[in-house]
Amino acid sequence: MKDLNYIQALEKAVKEKYGDLATQNPRHFWNEEKEKQFLEDQKNFFIKKYKNEEDKEKIEVDGVLLPKKLINKNIERVCSICNKYSFDKRDDVYIVKFKSCYKCYLCNLEDK
Repeated sequence: MKDLNYIQALEKAVKEKYGDLATQNPRHFWNEEKEKQFLEDQKNFFIKKYKNEEDKEKIEVDGVLLPKKLINKNIERVCSICNKYSFDKRDDVYIVKFKSCYKCYLCNLEDK
């Protein structure tokens, strides 16, 4: 068992150097309201963490890993210029961004 006089002297030295607050029991400052706030903050933190992990989930598309949130299953694959339905994967980007297939983009929209 440790010498109680040593512990008292150590506590006194800490109190002199860092103030009364350094030697207080943390439980002294805790109450029901702080406990509720702490639990609410912890709940919100884990909800945000779970949502971020869900957003970062990757899916393999043609050998490339893409974030799940970037995958749009309801893509219109019809070119607005030539009105043809495209099966080409390269056209996906051009249809989403420019509403035209790759060929129409090169012929009509590239220089504009």
